[in-house]
Amino acid sequence: MKGLLKGALAVGGGLVGAEVARRTFFWGARPRYEPWERAPYQDFPNKVLILGGGFAGYTAAKTLCRKTRHRDDVGVMVISRENFFVFWPMLAGVISSDIDTKNVAQPLRRALIRDGASFRRAELEDVDLEKQCVTADGREFPYEHLILALRAEPAYFGIPGVEEHAISIRGIGAAEEIRNRVIERYEQATLARGELPDACLTFVVIGGGATGVEVASELHGLVHDILVPDYPNINPHRIKITLVDSNEQILKELDPALRRTARRKLADLQVEVINNVKAKEITAEKVILSDERELFTENAIWTAGARASEKLDDLDLPADERKGLKVDAFMRVEGRENVWGVGDCAANVEEDGTPVPPNAQAAVQEGKAVAQNVLAVIDGREPEPFDYKPVGQLVEIGSDFAVNQVMNVKFSGFIASLFWRATYLYKLESPQSRARIAADWFLDLFFDPAVTQIRDRQ
Repeated sequence: MKGLLKGALAVGGGLVGAEVARRTFFWGARPRYEPWERAPYQDFPNKVLILGGGFAGYTAAKTLCRKTRHRDDVGVMVISRENFFVFWPMLAGVISSDIDTKNVAQPLRRALIRDGASFRRAELEDVDLEKQCVTADGREFPYEHLILALRAEPAYFGIPGVEEHAISIRGIGAAEEIRNRVIERYEQATLARGELPDACLTFVVIGGGATGVEVASELHGLVHDILVPDYPNINPHRIKITLVDSNEQILKELDPALRRTARRKLADLQVEVINNVKAKEITAEKVILSDERELFTENAIWTAGARASEKLDDLDLPADERKGLKVDAFMRVEGRENVWGVGDCAANVEEDGTPVPPNAQAAVQEGKAVAQNVLAVIDGREPEPFDYKPVGQLVEIGSDFAVNQVMNVKFSGFIASLFWRATYLYKLESPQSRARIAADWFLDLFFDPAVTQIRDRQ
């Protein structure tokens, strides 16, 4: 307990100190102009329209605004279906109430407006490439340069029953749905005095990547730590958590030693791992595996794949097998000089043709690079090919353990967990979210998080 407290205090103190220093020494940057002084987006001679407000689109907009702070010839607008973007690395923490839902939702409008961009929350309807115009919610938005940064969607690979019977990790609502599902099962078990089928208390997570591993470990924390005082008559060991992965080992992106460490940690958490199998079918009562085994469960969770946005299917633009936009090393869509693709909706490549992984750190780098290339073209310069520089990968397994691979340095355990938390706190865009999450983590040392199920009773 003392070690955990010291670690938390060190992380919290360091973050507070860094924020104080930032506000003291770097707070002087004046906004491009006050919101009420803003010229309409349509009045700028070079209009850059960004579709999508995730890591790539948000970063592209911020970079464009900051690089044109003292210019009046470039206007930036972001169109997104939501006025926030999900900070995916922390999403699994919502399941165990380790992190409050609202702090995972990073606000778009205020941050973009303050930097000088325009923002519209609207649903994309059509892109007229010849007219250079986008239609969203019945309105037309012109552009000189279009950056497509639409978010990914779950890929089901034609497996029967996934959409109907599994909870798909597609956003903040999924984490809340998983937490509510566990509470609902506990309430049912309490009313039934424990005489509930095992399938009701079995959770099967499909997909052994970082998301699947983190979801399984957060489920364990919710069951074995958070809910125990609230349901004293339910034996937490009756809850079964199984992780299904089609690869030989989980976390295939990590070093083999870290994979083995993660596997041992999951075993300590009593999470069963099944490798080298795929889900063949999902029904309301079970998951049928490719080796014909049947896992009886009424709680399947899908984290096994993603595809580019279905919105791209209606556009006359080249796409690859995962429906991602075909782009060159400069991030321009093939055959289009002023249409760019970044993030989950594009099959980005480096100069030598090496594919860029569709993850958050790549999306952030792509956002910065595409902003620089768009400005280069506007100014009559040649764009530069994208050079992806992977920093590493961090995976948290529970609240006090992580496996990290950073710049070829591999480490795991409690110190890795502190590093995970400090890193992602720093990377959060919202200072308020940063402070609130740090405060919640500190208070969790002394108090059990309050977990409730908010039901819609219409």
